[in-house]
Amino acid sequence: MSGVLYLISVGPGNINQMTLASIEALNKSNVVIGYGLYFKWIKPLLVNQEIIDLPLTQEKQRAELAITRVRSGESVAVISSGDIGIYGMASLIFETMADTDDFIVKVLPGVSAANATASLLGAPLAHDFACLSLSDLLCPWQWIEDRARNLAKCDMVIALYNVQSKTRINGIYKILNLLLEFKPSDTICGIVSNAYRENQSIIKCSLIELLDKTFDMYTTIIIGNKFTTQKQSFIYTPRGYNDFKVNTTKNIPKNSIWLFAGTSDGNELANKLADLNYSVIISTATSYGMANAKINCPNSIVINSLLTPHDRFNYIKDSAKYIIDATHPFAVNISKQLMDISHNLKIPYLRYERPVVTNYKKSLLVDSCQEAMAMAKNFGKNIFLAIGIKNLEIFLKDQDVNHKNLFLRCLPFSGSIDKALNLGILPENIIAMQGPYSSSFNKVLWENWKINCVITKESGLEGGLSEKIEACENLNIPLIVIKRPDVAYINKYNSLADIVSAINKLEVIS
Repeated sequence: MSGVLYLISVGPGNINQMTLASIEALNKSNVVIGYGLYFKWIKPLLVNQEIIDLPLTQEKQRAELAITRVRSGESVAVISSGDIGIYGMASLIFETMADTDDFIVKVLPGVSAANATASLLGAPLAHDFACLSLSDLLCPWQWIEDRARNLAKCDMVIALYNVQSKTRINGIYKILNLLLEFKPSDTICGIVSNAYRENQSIIKCSLIELLDKTFDMYTTIIIGNKFTTQKQSFIYTPRGYNDFKVNTTKNIPKNSIWLFAGTSDGNELANKLADLNYSVIISTATSYGMANAKINCPNSIVINSLLTPHDRFNYIKDSAKYIIDATHPFAVNISKQLMDISHNLKIPYLRYERPVVTNYKKSLLVDSCQEAMAMAKNFGKNIFLAIGIKNLEIFLKDQDVNHKNLFLRCLPFSGSIDKALNLGILPENIIAMQGPYSSSFNKVLWENWKINCVITKESGLEGGLSEKIEACENLNIPLIVIKRPDVAYINKYNSLADIVSAINKLEVIS
């Protein structure tokens, strides 16, 4: 005698989001197998059924038990959150079944996390979309990256599942940076946590702003495409009934100087050029740099903080007369992209390179973060990192260094602070401030923390390197300086005046 196996979707966590068919199937079941949290959601629907609660990580045991019981002739329900056929138990049930099994299987569809999230945001999934799980427990990470890259290339709307956990902290940021290679930084996105459950939260932001946020396993993120739009409190992706209209950067004048910067010296250069009546477009690497440029460069046009390579190429092609690369000395990738664009479009490229500090005296020069960390351990346990947040993981991978002995200075942004905390830096070992910092401030801070060694990058005078050198010499502690990457720049200048002079000469020639 064979029974009936119901594969029931209980939705996002609210009985009101379950289908009538799922509720009816639950009432017909003698045995209900699932995970404890799901039973809490549907408690009013559980009357006379036998309840079997198996925890997370025991999905195979649930499937095997369900099939054993249904083979004996019982009516068995396996429940799963969202839709049981989308990252749920249904596929595992079919894998576990034998070809000779003759019991009846009924799959009851439900409201998936993507559906629930979309409904709370508006209608972001109204056109083609894909779902991508960021959990590499059952799927190699390289597959996840490859799929994300291809989805970004075709500008698909993407619903991200299993976004972040306590053991998988950095994967989401890798994927976001990958998406930013192909999608505009102002792509509209939505974040929903605990959809239709207690503590529900809904946030709408741009793709670049996601980098400054933290998430959990109860969060689903929807990344829009280039057509996704916000109206009132809703975001939606047009279906195409009224033709597609792409949001692009408006009013960019032709024959402009495109200045890639985001630091104080870049803003100073923009103002010098604007004072000479040049049309200047400033593109920054961060949202902070963009906001700062808008305040300090009133006569320049400041655009989205992080363009995709595709957008960058097209904007430069359509409007640039000259390209000035005044990016950070360690921003190697963008510099190489700009030189390639210059070569392909035959548009003059000029590089402003911050002068190298020469008064190192007792400072120690190294070629990499790994070399810096290996050297720092020889000088004592308390190590101060003045290297920003981007490469922090490299320093925390060293098993010989206790996290409680690492001290960090970072920008006062929630994303930077949260990343440092998630990577294991203690709250009391973090100072979040916007520089520049004086030598005396550095000295007091490092003296108070009993710092034995400081690690920094060779970022030039504007990066406060001289002040760090002086403070370390006063405290008689070593300063380890990571040398700039070796890049074969073309048309390199070390002063703002020389850059302005070079532009003026190009204007005479043209």
